[in-house]
Amino acid sequence: MPRDYSLEKTRNIGIIAHIDAGKTTTTERILFFTGITHKIGEVHEGEATMDWMEQEKERGITITAAATTCFWSPSIYDKNGIITKNKKDYRINIIDTPGHVDFTVEVERSLRVLDGGVVVFDGKMGVEPQSETVWRQADKYSVPRICFINKINQTGGDFYMSLKSIQERLSPNAVAISLPIGEEQKISGLVDLVNMKAYVYEDIHSPEIKETEIPEELKAKAEEYRAILTEKVAETDDKLIEVFLEDGKLSDEELRYALRKATLQNKIFPVSGGDSRTAIVTKLLDMVIDFLPSPIDVPAVTGIDPNTKETITREPSDDAPFSALAFKLATDPFVGNLCFFRVYSGRLQAGSYILNVTKDQKERVGRIVRLHANKREDVQEVFAGDIAAIVGLKNTTTGDTLCYENDPVILEKMEFPEPVINASVEPKTKADQEKMSLALKKLSDEDPTFRVHTDEETAETIISGMGELHLEIIADRMKREFKVEATLGKPRVAYKETIEKTAEAEGKYIKQSGGRGQYGHVFLRLDPQESGKGFEFFNIIKGASIPNEYIPAVEKGVKEALGSGVIAGYPVVDVKATLFDGTYHEVDSSEAAFKIAASMAFKETMRKAGPYIIEPVMRVEVVTPEQFMGDVVGDLNSRRGQIENMEDRVQGVLRLKIIVSKVPLSNMFGYATQLRSMTQGRASYSMEFSNYSKVPENVSKEIVEGKRK
Repeated sequence: MPRDYSLEKTRNIGIIAHIDAGKTTTTERILFFTGITHKIGEVHEGEATMDWMEQEKERGITITAAATTCFWSPSIYDKNGIITKNKKDYRINIIDTPGHVDFTVEVERSLRVLDGGVVVFDGKMGVEPQSETVWRQADKYSVPRICFINKINQTGGDFYMSLKSIQERLSPNAVAISLPIGEEQKISGLVDLVNMKAYVYEDIHSPEIKETEIPEELKAKAEEYRAILTEKVAETDDKLIEVFLEDGKLSDEELRYALRKATLQNKIFPVSGGDSRTAIVTKLLDMVIDFLPSPIDVPAVTGIDPNTKETITREPSDDAPFSALAFKLATDPFVGNLCFFRVYSGRLQAGSYILNVTKDQKERVGRIVRLHANKREDVQEVFAGDIAAIVGLKNTTTGDTLCYENDPVILEKMEFPEPVINASVEPKTKADQEKMSLALKKLSDEDPTFRVHTDEETAETIISGMGELHLEIIADRMKREFKVEATLGKPRVAYKETIEKTAEAEGKYIKQSGGRGQYGHVFLRLDPQESGKGFEFFNIIKGASIPNEYIPAVEKGVKEALGSGVIAGYPVVDVKATLFDGTYHEVDSSEAAFKIAASMAFKETMRKAGPYIIEPVMRVEVVTPEQFMGDVVGDLNSRRGQIENMEDRVQGVLRLKIIVSKVPLSNMFGYATQLRSMTQGRASYSMEFSNYSKVPENVSKEIVEGKRK
């Protein structure tokens, strides 16, 4: 079966931004103007197509990344400036991602499989904390992106202030490729700096956008910003800089070609702006086609051959061996488990068998569906560059590589942040107990930043996530989707333990009880690792003081001991364990004995290695009117906060202060209420995880005492 759209005419893009910048509104207008929907879904009315979960409709926020497909062709205008034809010859696969920091995993895994991004900014606020986070995530995966400054039609909306904040806080290579026509409520279109034409619309509901000449009052400004754009683009190409220096300008075609090339190389980030509720979104679609990559414009994906361990490359071609990455799991009430995947090479047919190389297990591909938010369209075959979902895979989880058995490859896995907050969860009735276990298993399979474990001391079920909202949504989903009535305990901080110096100790386990005994004896050394490096195990035994068959048992014993530290029983992180000696018994030694001995050795060594508790520290950004600055700073200091930076911002007639600080998470519970009362409800804040740091001695004692109680 031939493909409908060539690779050159396919775009895989994500809409990413800070919360409330207008991502979902932008996506809704794209769907409307491309004819996918015939009614505009408003987020504030709970009618947005892409916010399909009940919790999203109620709260007016995006919680889960939603995928959709639309079709577009760059606009062509007749001599009167009216669009004359629109063949819709490009396929655009879009993922609308959440803005709230608690659901940052959705952005992370979406960017891993996308080729380009549209970063949306609130034109009243410019760059906000989560704008920086999603920008860093896009940098991590080298995703080319364009910027759209939204909401400049609202009071306080300022395209030029927002552009400056992008250049100062994100990249000096962000450059305007259009200018708005009008200000605030009088915004009526934009000036395209590439072809030096104006595009205007009658009102926000009109799908018509007309090409016309640049208004007289904007001509000088347009020339100024066109010169800045030309110079910035010319600097990215040696040949063009020669042309530019000779002629002092570039042709429209030279500029467009060079701008695309520089954007694909992440040397330039084109910036446009407007009111995304209007037909100006069609110009944003033109930008996506003109400047963001197709699957063949990005480097071919590389992976490891599981048999030879050599690096291999998979070209984005239908004729190459099939390879795909599973990037998201979802439970659909109608069809069951859905596994979202991105095809990097080759093609996949419904009814075929594939290999999950990561887990070394075969899977049968029953149904393949294309997603439009929560609606599905069955397809028989998918090709390189496609994003789709398979129904009913049994053993596949986020980050697994899928391919055919005779051409295996393992693509690079995704890394996710550790949860920072815990809460106990109790089923309300005995009947809910079993249902709760099943629900938590499915939810943790879907979300790699959501974890479940049982506290050995209290026998409580503990759930862990990225924030209070994250855990609230989990509890709400258990009730609605799985019909489980459960009580969520008070949120608790996810403390961890680590060590500050190197130490050595032995662990010896001997048990004699009639017949064959047990004997295991190991010498272990622990070294501290840099923050975030995790756990590593090394075996440097020379000779045969411990036979090789017992070494995996030693490693397993140490790994299990990591689950509970020696100070207050919190998980142990950032240590290197080295097995350097030991003894064994010809008859009595066993894997179980060495596992126990290793666990004993780990505990003993850790006690000698200067153990201490570490806590999650959050980056907190508060935006407050100037008159409340003293109260806000004083309160942050009282929460063990460290002020890192202060900035001024003028928004209309308001003089605002932006205060950036690092505050331990344990001191941030209830902060929203306190901030509101301090500032008459006029300040706002955002918070994201920054790092783990050592807990002061007095606080450590309180934590240990609280744990014992």
